[in-house]
Amino acid sequence: MQTLYKKSIRTLELPAVLERLSSHALCQDAKEAAAELVPADSIEDVSRLMGETSAAVKLIGLKGSPPFSGIKNPEGLVSRAERGGILSMAQLLDIASLLRDVRRIKDYSGDDSNVKTVLDDRFGRLMPNKYLEERINSIVISEEEIADTASPTLYDLRRKIRQANAKVREKLQRIITSPAYSKYLQESIITQRDGRYVVPVKSEHKGDFPGLVHDVSASGATFFIEPMQVVQLNNEIRELSAKEAKEVERILAELSSEVAGHAENIIENYRILVELDLIFAKAKLAYEMRAAEPAIRQKRGIYFRNARHPLLDPSSAVPITVKLGEEFDTLVITGPNTGGKTVALKTIGLLTLMAMCGLHIPAEDGSYVSVFSGVYADIGDEQSIEQSLSTFSSHMTNIVTMLKNARPNTLMLFDELGAGTDPVEGAALAVSIIEYARSQGALIAATTHYAELKEYAISTAGVENASCEFDVDTLKPTYRLLIGIPGKSNAFAISQRLGLPDFIIENAKNRITGESRRFEDVVAILEGQRKALEEEKLQAAKLRVQAEQDAQQARKLREEVEKERSRARETANAEARRIIAAAREQVEAVLEELNELRRKSADEDFADQLNRARAELRRRMNAAEEELRPSKPRAKAKQPSRPLKAGDRVRLINVGAEGYVISPPDDGGNITVQAGIMKVTLKLDEVELIESDQAEDAVRKYAASLRESSRRIAKSDRDDAGGQVRGGINELDLRGMTSDDAVMAMERFIDNAVLSGLHIVTVIHGKGTGALRTAVHQSLRKNRNVKSFRLGKYGEGDTGVTVVELSE
Repeated sequence: MQTLYKKSIRTLELPAVLERLSSHALCQDAKEAAAELVPADSIEDVSRLMGETSAAVKLIGLKGSPPFSGIKNPEGLVSRAERGGILSMAQLLDIASLLRDVRRIKDYSGDDSNVKTVLDDRFGRLMPNKYLEERINSIVISEEEIADTASPTLYDLRRKIRQANAKVREKLQRIITSPAYSKYLQESIITQRDGRYVVPVKSEHKGDFPGLVHDVSASGATFFIEPMQVVQLNNEIRELSAKEAKEVERILAELSSEVAGHAENIIENYRILVELDLIFAKAKLAYEMRAAEPAIRQKRGIYFRNARHPLLDPSSAVPITVKLGEEFDTLVITGPNTGGKTVALKTIGLLTLMAMCGLHIPAEDGSYVSVFSGVYADIGDEQSIEQSLSTFSSHMTNIVTMLKNARPNTLMLFDELGAGTDPVEGAALAVSIIEYARSQGALIAATTHYAELKEYAISTAGVENASCEFDVDTLKPTYRLLIGIPGKSNAFAISQRLGLPDFIIENAKNRITGESRRFEDVVAILEGQRKALEEEKLQAAKLRVQAEQDAQQARKLREEVEKERSRARETANAEARRIIAAAREQVEAVLEELNELRRKSADEDFADQLNRARAELRRRMNAAEEELRPSKPRAKAKQPSRPLKAGDRVRLINVGAEGYVISPPDDGGNITVQAGIMKVTLKLDEVELIESDQAEDAVRKYAASLRESSRRIAKSDRDDAGGQVRGGINELDLRGMTSDDAVMAMERFIDNAVLSGLHIVTVIHGKGTGALRTAVHQSLRKNRNVKSFRLGKYGEGDTGVTVVELSE
């Protein structure tokens, strides 16, 4: 990488971003790799890196962060084991920790087989070794201890050592508690020196206490003596300890040999874990910065939508939207000092470098960037006293090197281009530098105060003005980048607000050339128009938000109405169930009355009472059915001009049929009406009097129809060889008739019943051989006016009758 490119990377502060990235990695090698990241220069590499980061972001969102635990590089340990070296207990635990991480990361990748990412290949190449992991953990308890069960020999040696220690302590305990020796002791305790058990003896009695001296206290008052009685036992413990150490060394050598046998897999696993640690560190940084994946484009150009500089506080940073490379290849940014021009320039360069490193950028979805072979920046004051370089010279030195590297796939960023020298010459140089870089195909962004560059951007195709907004009223920049509008320095307005006398400001204005004044006036007009348009846009946005809120509220109201309708339907259904239950209770009561009437069948008026009871039952059932039709309001009868009497023509309100009053209303308000061949008992509010001439005409027509009906029935009876049709109000008695005659009579009966608005009728066919019943049932199955039929129940005539339900 070229020196100038490295310098530009530092200038654009990519190392500071990489330092934040490094803090999210867990293992040391991944941290170092993060800090040393360099931008890739091919679209394939950048797309691959970006895809890996996006995959890690997706997995963290679905499963959380993978369980890395700060693994250590095992290459040195494995190499030592391969050369026959013995690894320490701590080093073996490091190997086990690495193997544990491999297994856990492998399990993490397999939690959901339906989630496919570009990281699956890396996860798939991980090779867990649970056997070696568990073997090390079962043998090595800590960095300084091996389990007794590591081998039978070690277990036996440690058992013997414990027994020998117990014997020594037992003898020493007898010595220190013995009256003969206790007077010689400094303290009645047992301690150790050089791994051998001793007791503290007063210096003046060292000759009176038989044993070997191993140590003397700093004051010389105490001698640590090993009594002669335990010398042999201490020797035995020393021998057993030596054997123990030798066995531990053998076990460690055996484990080290097994590590060496899996050296290649261990090293490969570690390298994959380092790569994954770095990739997931990029994902964690993306979450921290609230960053998004930019599209990587083959066609040159950048577009950052509501982008923020990643090193600024996101709660206070003002996002900018910037594009370069499509409609124009050069962006000239103007505006007052401290207005955000340099920050905008750095944001363009830094976000481009981050994307080329495979990092998500702090910008909204829809952003894109192309891959550049070089991103060069000349930003800041780099004057050097040691090299005798002024500000202008130091800038020009950078620019000369940058122009040597200008190519179609380079991005060049100039801060205060042409500054530090005569303004006329500086502006001319700035235009010439931009023209040359453009001729080489580079994309350019430059900041300036020169009006000549603003005019150049206005008059030159492919060059666009941009400005950093400044609030003159508050003397504070808003840091918003406005593309397409040249900026003003606002020097006069700022000076006036800061207290500079007006006459000085006026004098300064008069010294400006007419052309420059007109240009500034045009810029001011454009600025005013822009603010007006932005205000209109803001109002339109508010109206749109209000419309969306109104639409949301309307949707909410519709949902509430639907819920209310559902509740109303549930209430209606509950009411319907209540009505049906009440109707059933009434039916049960009427059936009980029928059973009572049946027991009184000997009475001569039994038939009449039975018919009235059945009619009342039908009336109650009809009333219950009417209550189940809330959507169809019940028609109200017109108030008659006079009381009803026999012979009056009436209309049956509920069924729409017409009938003839047979008997006037009784005390209960019931009236008997002849409707066709049917007689029905109704309430007064269920019929309506047909008055005037229409009633007389209706009566005459009805009488004629009755006579015709009687004539046809009589003729039918004569043709049927004396057969007779009998029955009550809604009954038909077919007993004594042939099957054919019975079927014909029943069909006429059903037709008239339908016209009369009846729903339930009874056909009496008797029990006998069952032939008549069979013929009746066969005919009923074919009749379109029949909804259903069944044999009678107890109290209705049993199997001697059929109850027919007619279609409405």
